[in-house]
Amino acid sequence: MSRAEDSDAPAGQTPGAEISPERRWAFREGGPWAFRLEDRVWRGDLAGLREALRREVPAWLEPRRWPPVLRFLTAAGRVSAALVTWRLREGRHEGSASRRALSRRLRVAFEKLGPAYIKLGQIVSSGRGLFPEELVDEFKKCRDQVPPMPFAAVRSVVESDFGQPLEAVFSEFGRKPLAAASIAQVHGARLKTGEEVVVKVQRKEVALRVRQDVKAMAWVAPRLVGRIPVAALANPPVLVEVFAETIAEELDFRLEAENMLDVAEVLAQSGQGAVVVPRPHPEWVTARVLVMERLEGFSYDDVAGMEKAGIDTEAVFHSMMIAFLEGAMIYGVFHGDFHGGNLFVLPDGRVALLDYGITARLDQDQRSAFLRIMMTGAVNDLKGQLAAFRDLGALDADVDLDAVISLLGADQPFRDPMQMTGEEMALQIQTVLKGLLGNGARLPKSLMLYAKNMLFFDGAVAELAPDLDMLEEFVRIYEHFSAHHGKAIAGQIGFDPSQTHIDLAGLKASLGLREDVESITHRELVQRRKTLQEKLDGQIGPLTATHSGGSKPPE
Repeated sequence: MSRAEDSDAPAGQTPGAEISPERRWAFREGGPWAFRLEDRVWRGDLAGLREALRREVPAWLEPRRWPPVLRFLTAAGRVSAALVTWRLREGRHEGSASRRALSRRLRVAFEKLGPAYIKLGQIVSSGRGLFPEELVDEFKKCRDQVPPMPFAAVRSVVESDFGQPLEAVFSEFGRKPLAAASIAQVHGARLKTGEEVVVKVQRKEVALRVRQDVKAMAWVAPRLVGRIPVAALANPPVLVEVFAETIAEELDFRLEAENMLDVAEVLAQSGQGAVVVPRPHPEWVTARVLVMERLEGFSYDDVAGMEKAGIDTEAVFHSMMIAFLEGAMIYGVFHGDFHGGNLFVLPDGRVALLDYGITARLDQDQRSAFLRIMMTGAVNDLKGQLAAFRDLGALDADVDLDAVISLLGADQPFRDPMQMTGEEMALQIQTVLKGLLGNGARLPKSLMLYAKNMLFFDGAVAELAPDLDMLEEFVRIYEHFSAHHGKAIAGQIGFDPSQTHIDLAGLKASLGLREDVESITHRELVQRRKTLQEKLDGQIGPLTATHSGGSKPPE
């Protein structure tokens, strides 16, 4: 779905009628300026610009005999130095302290390597439950605590893009950034016209550095396929391709400003009202500078502060989750980079969502596939779910779905993983991985961004609502879609959620729960994961064995 043309009214509105920004977009009421599409100085041919960037990406990814040698050696040297130093000092000991030291050294190495590696660190920071806790906690600092560029460089970028002295636009401009991340840093400021704003300024020479790093990653990625089963499942070449496509658009803030409007319009059309987008300034937006209204609130993990202010943190989590799922499944536009540095909670309990450099756009077939995954899951139709994954490109087009079901053991009596030995679990995981690879399993772009956000939500519920009943929450989300989007879902995929009884057997099985389990909190689920991980300790060898068995690596 793309945003309506400038002359069109939003859904349900009379064309030509005056629409307030608060009704057309999910902006804060009474903002610092009235936003009108026709006032955008930066509008131009942004569709053409987006397409030009996409056409540029294949040149970054083309096969090379050698990577960018200097940049490649620099990256390899810094990461190797971090590993060797850790091994000589803290690596001689076991336990959490040793893992924290390794995580810290890797994080520092990534920060020194620059934007592309910092962005990878942000991805790691959203992977609680997938990566070690010490690594996730350390890489959280990559979200907004990256060493900032000097103020002189900030001034240079702003004045170059605006074509006039900084003081001609701003009456105040904070020398110390509010946050510094991989691509840019953000400063508090006040316009000469009096409005308080934040100014996002791109790091100097970041575009050149990103291109070099992506070329180096593209050289390494194919050499990982077939060596580590998990890496093959993720399909490193495709991971790099998706990474390149997303970061390419992040390098032009005019596209980000348009993404803000697209997501804000989708949120307004949904009628939920629980998520707020800061409005971009109609004039002061360029490729490297983005001025937007300033919003303030609680860090999403400041649970104590929110509870003291009377904010229901469980409702905060639920509203974020619903907004994300509606964007993906109903409207086809969603924020593709959820993490703690990109959002905070307003004093009234609404969520302010920031940083729209990565915004996913799905066509109708992709939206339908995501809807089918959710709806077939609600009725325990595993074959229907697998067919939807296949249609997303996560499995070969001619895959034998019954064979995959057998591979997953779904046609066998349920085995509680808590009653299995570590060796049994390792063997089962190895068998499933090899079988999936043989059926062309991979992570296409849309599914990768979706999964990345779901990793964030898994960590967010641990912070905001650890005692939330996960089974009950699934039912609650399903009922929301049934009540608010039932007709649209029925028209799109021929499935009427209001006429269907939920069967949670499949969901329970995916969580490793017996069918007679009636509820499980996220806190309990985390404890189960820790217990299972302890069982797997010492079984790493079978999981990292060379890919074999005659199955081809994904293309």
